[in-house]
Amino acid sequence: MPIRIDTADFDVGREIDALRAGDPRVGAVAAFVGTVRDVNDAAAISTMTLEHYPGMTEKALAAIVDEARARFDILDALVIHRVGELRPIDQIVFVAVTSGHRGDAFDACRFIMDFLKIRAPFWKKEVTADGARWVDARESDDAAAAQWEPDGTARR
Repeated sequence: MPIRIDTADFDVGREIDALRAGDPRVGAVAAFVGTVRDVNDAAAISTMTLEHYPGMTEKALAAIVDEARARFDILDALVIHRVGELRPIDQIVFVAVTSGHRGDAFDACRFIMDFLKIRAPFWKKEVTADGARWVDARESDDAAAAQWEPDGTARR
């Protein structure tokens, strides 16, 4: 269960190959790559800076992956999240999950990403023509995470 926070970019193919590592039990790999958009809330973005709380961030991500392992029949998972200054089209986040079957891989990958958005301590600042602004949490992220809870309420 590798988790990495890094300023460097990542190679999706290389990361998936390493995660699979010739494991013959792997029948499915589901992956998600998040990238920097050029527009947010109708404003053109020139750069985005991601900050995190070292140590706490890795612990929060590990807890999310552990919860995914408890809910789904997965073999392994990988989360890579970049920090620092990024530009439109840069890769930000990579989540990959291996499983014997596609359903668990897809569900676990989406679960990890949905909870990463609301539980991991990252802070995002965007620079637009009007200056820098911190990005608030989105209700849509809470709603995505809430779908996984029996009572329909996201737990941060």
